[in-house]
Amino acid sequence: MSDILIVDDERDIRELVSDILEDEGYTTRLAGNSDDCMAAINAEPPGLLILDIWLKDSRMDGIDILKTVKRDNPDIPVVIISGHGNIEIAVAAIKQGAYDFIEKPFNIDQLMVVIRRAMEASRLRRENSALKRREVTSADMIGQSAAFRAMLGQLDKVTRSNGRVMLRGPAGSGKEIAARYIHAHSARANAPFVTVNCANVEPERMEEVLFGRESKERGVEPGLLEEAHGGVIYFDEVADMPLGTQSKILRVLVDQQFQRVGGTDKVRVDLRVISSTNKDLDAEIRAERFRQELFHRLNVVPIAVPSLEERREDIPVLAEHFIEGFNKGQGLPLRTLSEDAIALMQTMIWPGNVRQLKNLIERVLILGEGNGPIEARELPSEGPGSDDEGRVVLSGALATLPLREAREAFEREYLLTQINRFGGNISRTASFVGMERSALHRKLKSLGVVTSNKSGGRVAHVDDPAEAAE
Repeated sequence: MSDILIVDDERDIRELVSDILEDEGYTTRLAGNSDDCMAAINAEPPGLLILDIWLKDSRMDGIDILKTVKRDNPDIPVVIISGHGNIEIAVAAIKQGAYDFIEKPFNIDQLMVVIRRAMEASRLRRENSALKRREVTSADMIGQSAAFRAMLGQLDKVTRSNGRVMLRGPAGSGKEIAARYIHAHSARANAPFVTVNCANVEPERMEEVLFGRESKERGVEPGLLEEAHGGVIYFDEVADMPLGTQSKILRVLVDQQFQRVGGTDKVRVDLRVISSTNKDLDAEIRAERFRQELFHRLNVVPIAVPSLEERREDIPVLAEHFIEGFNKGQGLPLRTLSEDAIALMQTMIWPGNVRQLKNLIERVLILGEGNGPIEARELPSEGPGSDDEGRVVLSGALATLPLREAREAFEREYLLTQINRFGGNISRTASFVGMERSALHRKLKSLGVVTSNKSGGRVAHVDDPAEAAE
């Protein structure tokens, strides 16, 4: 996208403009009619299009070409030239997305000023887009647990295809980061990644947001689908998309084209679709809140994104990653984590998942004093804790049980927490709690605690709660 395509039905005009531009160091291509113009654009989009309004013996005039270019290649700046120019044509061209309008016979200096400005604006837009993509793709997937590695293996497989992916997982688990990882490692990495926050868009505005709109007063206003052309459209929390919009999105997935709100022309798009949800879509379908046909179109490759509870091993490395990020981005202290802080974080409850962990780290860095290691006392207390005298404070439920039952309940919860903290690894758990591995196995059996595979990792749970309570 560095050359200039000159389209004019008068050979002398297009060759004259070409000679002038080449003298200024630009590379040019020439077209005398609409067919040659569109063939040149489809072969390789130019950096700038100089377009005559009136094209003799052509299927399309300049305005038609302008509409098509702005629909399929919105990043190409278009400068309109015409020997029959008037205010109405200029206004129409600008409304359709032209960068500027110049009448014939044109002043060479004026033409060069417009072309330089248009090329510079195009360059800045491309650089801005590249910087935005670099910013969002620099947040790599972080983790080393078995559950994380299993998910990453699936993500790596789908980067090599164009298949639609459905990411399922609780809020805050990192579904959008997983979607961006797919985009960043795919053949579309240099194309746009556009997010549709289905839960945040008002239902009555959803179609305008997605499809764009056309009006006499404001011309063409592209929607998010057009912005994502050639790249990835990510439907975040797709279960919250209005039912009426769902049927239209289904048609877009089938036809790869749509109409803007208020428009009549078909807009063609090339998109890869990734969606996510934290809801049970089967239940949503039974409740008739989500279309089954759309589910089947989107759920080609389902991938589970594990909760933070399922990947507690990753908490230290995630926390360190966030500390480094806040240090670089906000200048917050580059602190380490004490062993007690790590142990406490790995046993805490994380309903907000990775997002909650990130917020906690930011809060600790802002409110903490000094640059020393982060201590457990700086973290919020969860459940039973210690008073000022160092005594353990029991929960109300535990304090009402007889000693034997209270001891068993404590041991069960304590060992469940420790095993899950170490990703189901019994050897590491035994080493930490100070027991022989065989003795730990016997204790777990007596407490009814077992481990099983979940999300690619080992998770501890009570085998039969009724029996364990006896």
